[in-house]
Amino acid sequence: MLTFIPTPIGNPADITIRAMRLFEEAELFLCEDTRNTKHLMILLQERYGMQKPQASYLSFHEHNGKERLVQIATDLKEKKVVFVSDAGMPVISDPGQLLVDYCQKEGVSYDVLPGANAALTAFVASGFSGGEFCFIGFLPQKGKDRATALKKAMNQEYPAILYEAPHRMLRLLEEITAIEPNKELFLAKELTKKYQKYYRNEAKILFEQFKEENIRGEWVVILQGSGEKPLFGSIDEIMALDITPKEKAKLMSQMSGKSIKECYDEVISLSKIN
Repeated sequence: MLTFIPTPIGNPADITIRAMRLFEEAELFLCEDTRNTKHLMILLQERYGMQKPQASYLSFHEHNGKERLVQIATDLKEKKVVFVSDAGMPVISDPGQLLVDYCQKEGVSYDVLPGANAALTAFVASGFSGGEFCFIGFLPQKGKDRATALKKAMNQEYPAILYEAPHRMLRLLEEITAIEPNKELFLAKELTKKYQKYYRNEAKILFEQFKEENIRGEWVVILQGSGEKPLFGSIDEIMALDITPKEKAKLMSQMSGKSIKECYDEVISLSKIN
């Protein structure tokens, strides 16, 4: 039996009683980083009286996940196994999805506990209207992939939620300002921790402000949605239109975030196939 258990995103007191009981019973922990998980277990024992788990600890991350599945196949069926990320809800921006897929295909019993999540916490705090949003997570770190992903996020009809590391925050604000300086943003710093702080303003104003800020900790960035529903939901819909390749490329660029040139090359390639 495998259980996915959320861990606190900052304040250890956000752990649930149910989570601690399952930690106490666990025989095997699968963790992004075993050091972080062991440290959390010690905190829970010292502050909240949790019994020390009599369990083994194994790292499970994007670089070793497939090999680990071969190693722990029997354990997943016969032992009480838990999977935890370093902070927050498992499977969100971590390799846990590989485990879910494996359990579904192999008939392994699994469960998911509710708990702390930075994206939802920040969205509620943002004040952006409506209950719909788009979760993006971490953008690619550099190059065309980053530019394309950011442009796509900024063109979403609904608020788009990003995660960002402190050393890239100023750069992200600069990139957003260059594309749409009046874009409304909500920033949440160090959620649930002592130095938690919220910011909401236009991108250009926040960019200037953050030039003087001490940018530390983990960040959630929410881009206010455009409020405009995309005209097309797929490339096939655009390709079916009776318009020139250049016009198709412009529409594809708006939908995907890619450059018009990239989209034009794609249109020509797809036209040859069809």
